[in-house]
Amino acid sequence: MFSIRKNVLKMRPYSPGKPIDEVKRELGLSEVVKLASNENPYGPSPKALQAMQEALPHLNLYPDASQFDLKAAISRKFDIPSEHLIVSNGSDQIIHWLGEIFLGSPIDEVVTSTPSFQKYDGTALLADCVLKTIPLDAEHRHDIGGLINAITENTKLVFIANPNNPTGTIMKRQELDALIGRLPKGAAVVLDEAYHEFADFDADYPNGLDYVKAGMPVITLRTFSKAYGLAGIRLGYAFAPTEMVEALNRIREPFIVNNLALVGGIAALSDDEHLKRTVQGNAAERARLTEFLKEQGLQVIPSHANFVMVDLGQPSQPVFDALLREGYVTRPGTVLGMPNFMRISVGTADEMTGFFQAFARVLEQTKVHA
Repeated sequence: MFSIRKNVLKMRPYSPGKPIDEVKRELGLSEVVKLASNENPYGPSPKALQAMQEALPHLNLYPDASQFDLKAAISRKFDIPSEHLIVSNGSDQIIHWLGEIFLGSPIDEVVTSTPSFQKYDGTALLADCVLKTIPLDAEHRHDIGGLINAITENTKLVFIANPNNPTGTIMKRQELDALIGRLPKGAAVVLDEAYHEFADFDADYPNGLDYVKAGMPVITLRTFSKAYGLAGIRLGYAFAPTEMVEALNRIREPFIVNNLALVGGIAALSDDEHLKRTVQGNAAERARLTEFLKEQGLQVIPSHANFVMVDLGQPSQPVFDALLREGYVTRPGTVLGMPNFMRISVGTADEMTGFFQAFARVLEQTKVHA
């Protein structure tokens, strides 16, 4: 037996969506559509693909540890000094680092919602500190009153996914303002905006970047994995107060972002047309998916992301299994803390049309509507 820390043994390994090749292999299928991991069905920008292709002959060289060019591109794109930027191998890596720089005592507290992104809980458990998880409200939104009441003088980090994963709901501007106003000195709100580009931008939706620019105690996480279609190269970043960025730079690995990600990210940022097509395509197909599910007599949580969460009215696992046999990979709510729900990523128009047909067959077979 090894002396593994007890808090590590309490942690739940992350369970990703089933890979396409695995489903083909297990079920003997030739065609599989993955609607499980909220990936971009339109793929990366052609400009990003070209930039990465041109970088291939130089993979014998270490990447630029300072990420100078990529930070400069992000800085120009969002009109914020690069001193407010930290870039990493996916935004979940930054979440891990935040735990390392903020959490050092057993009485330190992390406050977050449940269900939400599993990494927040894991960060607190790894630090062996106090984890406070507040259930979503009746509308599957962040319970702002519950979150505020959970904050004490020992709170160090408050993690808020906005839009939330897995529900797709948002915290409104006035709610975020109230939450920030309750923070003790030295604490911060971590606003995870992985699905930011897909949100409906109106007066109620807060842009985390604005809070960082205003000098608020907010860290805003973004990613290239979703709207930019670069999940396979692992690239994320955050806007944060300079003091926080300096601390993060003290602990990050020197070559954390690879050469392909560095050039691919720069090129992706420059392709506004590809991003626009992705966002517009998602909005159209999200609306179609939502309407289709409602026509089946199912309750759908209004989504601001590139996925939809639907109440099946019965355990989701049998429906998930039946859809797998039809060649569609979804996300059963059993792994998301909502066992009667299913999360469905938004695909292309053709993928959605095929899914509608398969889902209708499965619905009849499993009698979800009974």
